[in-house]
Amino acid sequence: MDAAAQTERLLRTPGGRIRELVTPEGVDLRVVVVDASERAAAFLLDVAFIVLALIALTLVLVGAGLVFSFAASEYFGALWLLGFFFLRVFYFTAFECTSRAATPGKRILGLRVARRDGGPLTADAIFARNAMRELEVFLPLTFLGARVQTVDTWISVFALVWCGVFTLFPLFNADRLRIGDLVAGTWVLRAPKRVLGADLTATALPAIMFSGAALDAYGIHELSVLEEVLRRRDPATMQAVAVRIRSKIGLTADQTPAPEFLSAYYAALRGRLEQRLLFGKRKRDKHDAG
Repeated sequence: MDAAAQTERLLRTPGGRIRELVTPEGVDLRVVVVDASERAAAFLLDVAFIVLALIALTLVLVGAGLVFSFAASEYFGALWLLGFFFLRVFYFTAFECTSRAATPGKRILGLRVARRDGGPLTADAIFARNAMRELEVFLPLTFLGARVQTVDTWISVFALVWCGVFTLFPLFNADRLRIGDLVAGTWVLRAPKRVLGADLTATALPAIMFSGAALDAYGIHELSVLEEVLRRRDPATMQAVAVRIRSKIGLTADQTPAPEFLSAYYAALRGRLEQRLLFGKRKRDKHDAG
């Protein structure tokens, strides 16, 4: 697969919001990049949740102050600042590091973070995109809240310009990317709700015996990609993926039709990965030794 095939291409569809993405496994998928308004709405929801958490923390600390007659009020103030710091810095990172790759605000609106090259989302990328939010949002807001005697006006003007540049930046690129997305190589996609993967294996499957080595060839990321292929039911894609998997696991002589073969391998791989998870062994992708 050449480098050009690894990059996403804009499809000729109304609005230009659908992208064609070739994953590192050679699977051609279509994704929907969300609008700037949806991203802003998700961010405002998350800010609301952070504010609610701060209110709850404040009430708890005030209650503790009443119990202790405010003898330790300075310590409670320090705890509030520490809680605010952790919420501001780690709220987005912690939620996006989960398997859903989405904060509560994104989940409510059906959005998720993904890598633009189709690869697995890494903790480094998540940290990078959210670290940039400090420069994009919170630092200029701190400037706006600052009160310096002689340069207060200039700080406010600078902060307003800074906020305007970073806030409007997604409006000037086709994929509505933040600066943090450019740095981390990510974007925000629409993640429609699905039924569980069990429906893909509910029908009778061919009796194909896969060895342990054949099932250990792939991991959770490839299982997710295979699930997407089975849902799309595109004959050409299914045939290409079946050939690739047969070559990878040494079953080139198998003549089972591609849909049946992929369904059987999906069921076996899913069972293998679930069994390994019970013993605390997580194989993220084909490159992970597990």
